[in-house]
Amino acid sequence: MAGIKTYIEESYNELMHKVTWPSWRELQESTVLVFIAILILTVVIFAMDFIFGVSGDSNSTWKGMVGFLYQLLS
Repeated sequence: MAGIKTYIEESYNELMHKVTWPSWRELQESTVLVFIAILILTVVIFAMDFIFGVSGDSNSTWKGMVGFLYQLLS
């Protein structure tokens, strides 16, 4: 039981005295950066889904751009 108490005390001491927390400005900048990265990834994934027509429904009329080109050529 003494080991758990020591662990909690040392963890608290480290968080209060050794960790460098970001400033409010740094936190806002990081949040904006993450938000922009998420938007870019969302657009890329949507474009891939739109182009390749990833669909779980085999009765779907939309097969993506590849399916559309294949239908035109056949």
